[in-house]
Amino acid sequence: MSGGLVRRSSNLLRTLQKQEVKSNHGHPLYQTRQFLGSQTQSRPYLGRFPNFPRKTRECSHLSPAAFSSSSSSSSSSGSASSKVGLVRWYLGMVKSRPIVTKSLTCALIYTAADLSSQTISKVQSDSYDLQRTLRMAWYGMAILGPSLHFWFNLVSKLFPKRDLVSTLKKMVMGQAIYGPIMTVVFFCVSARLKGETDEEIIARLKRDLIPTLLSGVMYWPMCDFITFKFLPVHLQPLMSNSFSYLWTIYLTYMASLEKVETAF
Repeated sequence: MSGGLVRRSSNLLRTLQKQEVKSNHGHPLYQTRQFLGSQTQSRPYLGRFPNFPRKTRECSHLSPAAFSSSSSSSSSSGSASSKVGLVRWYLGMVKSRPIVTKSLTCALIYTAADLSSQTISKVQSDSYDLQRTLRMAWYGMAILGPSLHFWFNLVSKLFPKRDLVSTLKKMVMGQAIYGPIMTVVFFCVSARLKGETDEEIIARLKRDLIPTLLSGVMYWPMCDFITFKFLPVHLQPLMSNSFSYLWTIYLTYMASLEKVETAF
């Protein structure tokens, strides 16, 4: 009988405990205890990322200068890539359409050189002689550009190597053959486009040809050495045109001199 009394007492105690839990479930103290328990359980997960709060604060304190510097670097890289793309496009045009590309390049260089020559020599009140500039541009596009293409291809076939001896041979051929011929052609074409007669052209050649050739001997050998020694044949006209910018300023000045008076 005493054993049955003990069992009933234990059942009664468990029933009272369940009722207490149900009645205290909405109590604030019970909710606080449950919240603290959940925080304690979640602490190991936060321990896996100990720097997460600090990284969040660092990201929140990033200055606008960081974003502006990144945007400026991206814009500079974009401009650099556009320049590289332009150079790649030009080199592709040199290989695919060499004569047209080299002729247009030569025309642009002769135009810039003639305008520079007029800027140096003209009086402040004078205006630019656009007809003279058009004559120089036409000469560069129609005569000099194609001739440079065929000349550099010819000497590269005769002397395909780029060693010192081959380079010197190319330089001698340029100074002895190509340079004098093209200088004569330049003076004759320029004078004819200005309306000079045959006698006046011959008189101009007698006056201006020898001084121009002597100036070319002092200027072109080093330019030719760099061109023939260090550049492939398809880029040699471009380098020669680059060197010819300064030379053309002098050459257009010589061509713009007054014609020689001839006796009738």
